[in-house]
Amino acid sequence: MAGKKLSIIVFSGTVDKLMPVGILASGAAASGYEVNLFFTFWGLNAITKNGMQAQPQIDKNYEQMGPMMMKRMMEMKFPMWHQLVKEAKDVGEVKVYACSTTMEFFGIKKEHLADFVDDVVGVATFLDRAEGGTTLFI
Repeated sequence: MAGKKLSIIVFSGTVDKLMPVGILASGAAASGYEVNLFFTFWGLNAITKNGMQAQPQIDKNYEQMGPMMMKRMMEMKFPMWHQLVKEAKDVGEVKVYACSTTMEFFGIKKEHLADFVDDVVGVATFLDRAEGGTTLFI
């Protein structure tokens, strides 16, 4: 029997969507899952060095909750999504992939990516790695 596998297509770059990515990745890694994160379009911007330093954005549907959510996270000393992903990589088998097509589309170079990105791959490669597991779109 194959091992447990969770793959997440990370399409959004807003913190209200990225936090669940970090939480799911860390929980799955701690539970022995193989985890594959595929960052594409606005999600890809979140794993660039510039994106990591930018003020986290909230989805427009939740803008009124944004400041309250960020304040609550700081009060709880809750780690940011990328810290959760890094910790998940320390705990288990977690791979972070950047979409090659999106990188070309936005003019993003490999050296622009955060240090925890494992590889730049196309859709076919990601689908091969995701095969046989649960795949989520966030």
